[in-house]
Amino acid sequence: MNRFSFPDDLVRAQREWHDINRALALPRPRRATELRRRLLALSVRIHWHPFWSTPPGRTPAARVELRQRTGGDRRAEGAA
Repeated sequence: MNRFSFPDDLVRAQREWHDINRALALPRPRRATELRRRLLALSVRIHWHPFWSTPPGRTPAARVELRQRTGGDRRAEGAA
């Protein structure tokens, strides 16, 4: 059950962050510098998103749920 209602742009940024992180984990990734720069930009966008200033976003559980909701789905698909 989803406890938090995350904004779409925050969810998209976190999903892209996970995708880029997985791409960088591959042996000898192509365009590694470009990927690292994009990962850094996304990290800043996610960290400073206005959602974290709202009452539901102030809890550490909200950050954990966002990461689980956006990263866990893809791992389950890859394992199947």
